[in-house]
Amino acid sequence: MKIRNLKNLFLFIALLASGNSFAQNPIITDVFTADPAPLVYDNTVYLYTSHDTASVEHTNYKMPDWLVFSSKDMVNWKNHGSPLSPKSFSWATGDAYAAQCVERDGKFYWYVSTFHKKDENSKGGAAIGVAVSDSPTGPFKDAIGKALIVNEMTTDMEHSWDDIDPTVFIDDGQAYMYWGNGSCRYVKLKDNMIEKDGPIHIVDVKNFIEGPWLYKRKDLYYLIYAGKGTKPEMIEYSTSKSPEGPWEYQGIIQENVPNSFTTHPGIVDFKGKSYFMYHNGLLPTGGSYRRSICIDYMYYNEDGTIQKVVQTKEGVAPVK
Repeated sequence: MKIRNLKNLFLFIALLASGNSFAQNPIITDVFTADPAPLVYDNTVYLYTSHDTASVEHTNYKMPDWLVFSSKDMVNWKNHGSPLSPKSFSWATGDAYAAQCVERDGKFYWYVSTFHKKDENSKGGAAIGVAVSDSPTGPFKDAIGKALIVNEMTTDMEHSWDDIDPTVFIDDGQAYMYWGNGSCRYVKLKDNMIEKDGPIHIVDVKNFIEGPWLYKRKDLYYLIYAGKGTKPEMIEYSTSKSPEGPWEYQGIIQENVPNSFTTHPGIVDFKGKSYFMYHNGLLPTGGSYRRSICIDYMYYNEDGTIQKVVQTKEGVAPVK
């Protein structure tokens, strides 16, 4: 465990005094991070995150940019700084909400949610953009010079922040993007990863709130998301034989997290183990607007269903 400053040294000493000799969670302790989106590339896990900068007194989000970290052992994380913010997009304004980066043909496409300026292309509201780079750590630039999704494209929800939290998955060459708040949507993407390939579909997924994460394991597709089984959020999931559904609800895999009314999934397999990333509010002075990313192990049953994730202070052990 790296001790980066005096505050963290005191925290580490307190953990030792409590009898906990190893405390990896939260994994980033010098800044507040949320909405984990891991990517495995070149024997390294790259972690793309939101960045909470609200003061202790704030009662809403303040998220100025996105951050990138990397690790080769799931324990020691290198901070690559902020290669992207809403200011990177000429059409954007407001905060840097959840985002995910994927690799295709040696390029890295970072799908982000933020808000759109009022102009000839949109009257405002949440929007999804995409940035591109030749490196997983940037520099990134706006790939198309306009938003990929604007609020006017989705009219089934009345609130203006329903187009957030994109997740992108490439299945046998076909890319899919799922996203939404209050309503789950998906669209196919063209091979260039920056254009829609067909209409936007609304998906019937039980208890969906936001924060979808789409992936495949063996012959089963998983849609993991922040659900409304209770309030605050828990992580729930559905499975399908197709990335387009229909989706069969499977239940809750993560209970409420401490000191934060939101949670957000990020799932990755690395060196033979499955990892579940999420955020809570357990750093000193943390909370729902000052969140921190954690990692715990994820286990599957023989039939492909997911076991309940056990949230721990210890986190995960380093891998070689």
